[in-house]
Amino acid sequence: MLSLSTVSAQNDITVHDDSIGHDEEIELPEAMGLDIDTLLRQWNAEQYLLTDTDCRNQDVNPVFPDSIFIDRLSRMPCVMEMPYNTVVRKLIDQYTGRLRHSVSYMLGAANFYMPIFEEALSLYNLPLELKYLPIIESALDPMATSRKGAVGLWQFMLKTGKRYNLTVNSLVDERRDPIKATLAAAEYLSDLYKLYGDWNLVIAAYNCGPTQINKAIHRAGGERDYWKIYPYLPKETRGYVPAFIAANYVMNYYCEHNICPMRARLPEVSDTITVVRDLSLQQVATLCNVPEARLHALNPQYKTDLVPGSSGECVLRLPSEAALKFIDLGDSIYSIAAGDATAKRKTVEVDEQSQEPTITSRRSYSSRRSSSRRSRSRRSRSRSSRSVTIQSGQTLSEIAEKHHTTVAKLKKLNKISGSSIRAGKKLRVK
Repeated sequence: MLSLSTVSAQNDITVHDDSIGHDEEIELPEAMGLDIDTLLRQWNAEQYLLTDTDCRNQDVNPVFPDSIFIDRLSRMPCVMEMPYNTVVRKLIDQYTGRLRHSVSYMLGAANFYMPIFEEALSLYNLPLELKYLPIIESALDPMATSRKGAVGLWQFMLKTGKRYNLTVNSLVDERRDPIKATLAAAEYLSDLYKLYGDWNLVIAAYNCGPTQINKAIHRAGGERDYWKIYPYLPKETRGYVPAFIAANYVMNYYCEHNICPMRARLPEVSDTITVVRDLSLQQVATLCNVPEARLHALNPQYKTDLVPGSSGECVLRLPSEAALKFIDLGDSIYSIAAGDATAKRKTVEVDEQSQEPTITSRRSYSSRRSSSRRSRSRRSRSRSSRSVTIQSGQTLSEIAEKHHTTVAKLKKLNKISGSSIRAGKKLRVK
């Protein structure tokens, strides 16, 4: 039986396993360590989220017995299994205690992202409770980057992102694109379910990869129950499924813990434009009268100010009125943007004419050049000439064959009139 003993650090919990009699550290998902101030600095949060000043008892977290948590988890409308144990309880305590203000933010930010998540999950016929996976992956921060290099709401690693057709290069990172990354995540989760047929294993594999899950299954003697392969999983994965269950719990029962969602003003409606030539976001912001920060928030996949349409069709998301203005400007928007300082030259001339030196410097240069030529000539002769020592019994024909030359050339090179040579003497072969 697993029981919680202590919290050793903000991102680690220590679990005591009574069956083997020792403590074990579990690493919490990285997003559970994000500072609330970091989350609130996002453009969407600054513009559209407000603290609920009418909320009462917002710092009071009631204490409930285990039976209440078991009952609440069992009543959630889920396809996926949501079991309770002391590890799950500790993760619930994290969300309803230390992270309660982050939960307030995520409840407000859910207005931006949950419709996107639900649409993609429904498209792949997946359980809608998976929409809370980005809660533990990124705390709903589309710009989140982990210590290991995972990026975006769904925290795709580079290799996995590219496998699911997310473009990543110096200018674009579609792992940050909420829509494209969500569709890729839904496809990946669907593939993992085909592989394991068990949602707990799917969630665990999403965290650490199928290779680690397969190793744990093998070490557990072929067991395919997450809670039975639990001791053989990486430290961070042991806390991952419990964190997912806890995230589902807190997003459903936040009111019972006096957690108040931040009030959200829905963003203005946006439309997409297909861009086929390079564009500067700064130019678009100026010409379409949109704050540049708003453009970056709507298009987090672009890593710089440049939308690289010339490399392939790019999608640019704009507020609806700005999209109409963009259409009205037509090709002129490209010609205006082409003069931007970010434009790269397609061709460049090389000035092969050296600047005419002064008389004094010309003499000096001429002298150096002559000296350099003489030096190069000596080096060239040194490299081109080659000698060997004649061995006892060798003939000119043997030496000529060995060094890919002829007897006549050897005679001419060494000023030999006859055919006799003497052992121990040097013979030029080149």
